[in-house]
Amino acid sequence: MKNMTEIRWHGRGGQGVKTACEFFAAVAIREGKYGQGFPEYGPERSGAPMKGFTRISGEAIREHCGVHHPDVVVVLDESLVVSEDVCDGLGRDGTAIINTARPPSAFAGRCAGAVWTVDATKIALEEIGRPIPNMPMIGALARVTGLLDIETIGRNVERDFAAKFGRKTLDGNLRALRRAHDEVKRDG
Repeated sequence: MKNMTEIRWHGRGGQGVKTACEFFAAVAIREGKYGQGFPEYGPERSGAPMKGFTRISGEAIREHCGVHHPDVVVVLDESLVVSEDVCDGLGRDGTAIINTARPPSAFAGRCAGAVWTVDATKIALEEIGRPIPNMPMIGALARVTGLLDIETIGRNVERDFAAKFGRKTLDGNLRALRRAHDEVKRDG
C-alpha cells in the first residue's frame, strides 16, 4: 500500500524518540488519517541507541512490524549516522532529516535520497532549556513531508502536554516546534 508513509526514527534513550513516534501518529489519527507509532528498544538505558516507527495512511494499516524500507528517516542524534546504518532501506526517492549543525552536504553518500538538516539540539536548548530534540524534529518532519500541518501539531502539543509540562516548558516546546519547521534546510 503506497498510500502509506513509513517513518523510521533513530535516537538515543532520553531524546524523546518514543514520544515523537507515538505523538506524530496520534495527531494523524485525530486528523482523520490512519496512524501507527511505536518504539523498539535495545538495552533500556539512557543514551542507548533506539528506534521508533510511525506509519501514516489514508487506509487501514495492516502491517504491525518495524519499518524496513522507510520513506523518511528521522535522526535525533547525528553520531548514529556513522555508528548505525540509519539509512538502511531508504530508497533514492526517500528523505533523511538529521539533527546536526552541519549542512546537508556533509552527509553526501551516507543516505540515498534527499537529506535535510536542522540543529534541533541547539533549538531545544535555546527554547526549552534542555537538549531534548524530539519536538524540534517533529516540526522539521512536518515541514519536509507536509503530512501534518504545523498549527495542527501545535494545538495537539497544547492538548497532550499541558498537564505534563508547566506553561514555560509548554511554550518553549511550541517555539522549538515552529522554529525547526522554519529552519530545516536542504542543499540545492
